[in-house]
Amino acid sequence: MDEEKGKRIDRTPEDFARDRRRPKGTDVVKQFGDRVILQFNNQTFVESNEAPRITRGAKDVYYEDLSGGRTRETVERGNGVRVVTIRNRYGDVVQRSRVMPDGREYVLSYVDERQYQDDGDWRDPGDDLPPMRLTIPRRDYILDSEDVESDDDYYTFLEQPPVEKVQRLYSIDEVKRSARVRDIARRIDLDTLNFDFGSATISDTEVQKLDGVANAIEKLLQKNPAETFLIEGHTDAVGTPDANLALSDRRAEAVAEALTNAFGIPAENLTTQGYGEEYLKVNTPGPNRENRRVAIRRITSLVAPVASNSDQQ
Repeated sequence: MDEEKGKRIDRTPEDFARDRRRPKGTDVVKQFGDRVILQFNNQTFVESNEAPRITRGAKDVYYEDLSGGRTRETVERGNGVRVVTIRNRYGDVVQRSRVMPDGREYVLSYVDERQYQDDGDWRDPGDDLPPMRLTIPRRDYILDSEDVESDDDYYTFLEQPPVEKVQRLYSIDEVKRSARVRDIARRIDLDTLNFDFGSATISDTEVQKLDGVANAIEKLLQKNPAETFLIEGHTDAVGTPDANLALSDRRAEAVAEALTNAFGIPAENLTTQGYGEEYLKVNTPGPNRENRRVAIRRITSLVAPVASNSDQQ
C-alpha cells in the first residue's frame, strides 16, 4: 500500500483537515466548533476531523503528496505499528492499512478510485442498487441492547454476514453518505446508553454499558485484525437540524473514544458519523431518550477486500 514514492510535505494533522478540498458545488452551511455542516447533491452532511482520535499518542505523524492529488498519512505508534491512510483529492479515505513491526499488512479498507472518476464526485452509490428487500426477522437485522440477555449475543449478531450480496467495494465515506449501502450491514442500537438532552458526554457508569459490545469487537479483531466498525450518532428532533447533526457526530465520536480509551479497541478500526434527527427511532417532534442514541455496524464486508470475498451470502 505504501510502495508508491511520495513527496514529504510539512503539514500537521490540523493543517491537513483545515486545507481539505471539496468538490465543486459543495456549500458550507454552518460550523459548530470543529464540525462543518456541508450541503451537496441535495444532501446535508456533517464533516469532522478524525485525526485527533487516530493520531493520539503517536510517536510520529507525517504526510506525503502522491500522484493524482492524493495524500498519504502515516501514523507511527510507539509499539512499532504504522497506520497508513491514502486519501483522494477531496480527503475521502480510499485505502487504510495497519502495518505491523514485522511487515505484515492488514488492509482495513480499499476502494478502486476509478469508481469516483467514472461515477462522478459524491454520487450516491446506493442509486445503483435495487430497493431493499429484507427477508429475515427484524431482530436478526437490528439488535436492541435492551433486549440482549448475554454479552455473547453481541458477538453472535456482529459475526453474521451482510443481509444481501455486496456488489462492489465502497469507500468508508461512501458508506457513511449512503443510507442504502449502510443498510446492507446489520445494526446494533445501543439504546441502553443514555445521553443527557443536548449532551455528547458519557459518564463512567455509561461507559461500562459498552463492555459487552467492546468484548464482541475485540473477539472479532482477534480473528481478523482488519475489521471496520461504523459508529452512528443520532439525536431527537428538538433543536435545529444543523445543530443536531453536529451533536450526533460528537456522540458517535464519544463512543469511539470510549471503546479505545476504556477497552483498547484500536482507533483505526472504528469510524464515526452523525446523522442528527434524520433517522428517528420514535417518530416524535418532542424530546425522546430512545432517539438520543448511538448505533454500531460491522462494515468490513463493504470496505475491505478480503472480507468482501469471504464474508458474503
